[in-house]
Amino acid sequence: MATQTHVTRRTFLAGALAIGGVAALAGCVTGGSGGGSSSGSGAITLQSSLSDPAPKAALTKLVGEYKGGKVTLNTVAIEQFRAQLSTYLSSNNPPDVLTWYAGSVARDYASKGYLLDISDLWEGDGAAAHYSKALKTLSTDDKGRQIFMPTNYYWWGVFYFKDAFQKWGVKVPTTWDDFIALCDKLKSMGVNPLANGIGSTAWMASGWFDILDLRVNGAQFHRELLAGKHSFDSAEVKKVMKYYAQLVPYFDPDMTSFAWQDAVTPLVQGKDAMYLTGAFISQNITSNADNLDFFSVPVIDKSIPTAEEAPTDGYFASSKTKNKAATKKFLSYLASSKSQQEFIEASKSSNLPTSPDVDTSKFSPLVQKGLKMLNDTKEITQFFNRDSSDALQTTADTALTKFLANPGDVDQILKDWQAAAQKVWNS
Repeated sequence: MATQTHVTRRTFLAGALAIGGVAALAGCVTGGSGGGSSSGSGAITLQSSLSDPAPKAALTKLVGEYKGGKVTLNTVAIEQFRAQLSTYLSSNNPPDVLTWYAGSVARDYASKGYLLDISDLWEGDGAAAHYSKALKTLSTDDKGRQIFMPTNYYWWGVFYFKDAFQKWGVKVPTTWDDFIALCDKLKSMGVNPLANGIGSTAWMASGWFDILDLRVNGAQFHRELLAGKHSFDSAEVKKVMKYYAQLVPYFDPDMTSFAWQDAVTPLVQGKDAMYLTGAFISQNITSNADNLDFFSVPVIDKSIPTAEEAPTDGYFASSKTKNKAATKKFLSYLASSKSQQEFIEASKSSNLPTSPDVDTSKFSPLVQKGLKMLNDTKEITQFFNRDSSDALQTTADTALTKFLANPGDVDQILKDWQAAAQKVWNS
């Protein structure tokens, strides 16, 4: 594929215009210690949730190469980071820059006055001035200020190994019935059709819920559902759960013991056949990587426009930073096409750059395929918590893990889910 152009990037991100957003502290929260220099020099702190080895090493390398001033990198496991994020931001001495997601969570923190206004980086000759209008919209709070710096995004799909499919004599399904038939065949061969890891990463159960809701009811309904405009015990959601229930017998029976990373192992070993997950899975594939491939969950209702999930990651900064100039200078460095390309390559990820100046023709065939899928789809969403909130994600974790354990209790589970969600929406 040729170098990614502005036009193609806008084509992909057009679907993002309507989307809603997306540890106990080790000691005290460490904030910036700069002295307010207008030149952009000074010491700042970056609090990172990129704790997996490859992305952690990639970000460590980027920070080490930065020549614009001293940056202290603190890395915290993502689930601990998620639990403590509001504490980081509300503390008297917060980190200057933090990794996180675009979407509703960032906008919520901005509404509380926690995030730095970086609108100037989206204007004139700013680092993000040439980014698409859709990315700018995604990074804008309710007051019209840009409060987020997106640096990469990725797709979700059903990942598998081509050589394993060849060994089993099976092919990629093109319809939902084909998919179920494939699962049946694999199970009859003693292979767990579907990997999953819902132990300490219960949010993985939302991956199938999201994509099935997109296939059954469409992206607009899905976003409205997560915004509280529909009920989780509605007829539409019950229909989604009927399709989800079809999958329950095919999941790895040990999925409740696995975090998402652990679930990669039986996939690599050939004990499991397929894994609906994000392209970040490539970071955990250390062997046979050339055989890793994916397909989109097949269409269920042909009248529903195609939709895929493509969460967007990046950075925001604390409004309490003691050195705004240094903080913005560092954000600009992270947003540059050079930094984006270096990070993606060093992290061994299949993420896609947000900068239109990165030459994506140098990326792997897997990435090229992911890019094509996202460019071809009609709608783009983020992920459950990014299109809603971390608080609503907790209700999904509870409901969906109960459902996977006892799908026959779906009516009561959905009723309880709606009650829990209503409390979140009313809070």
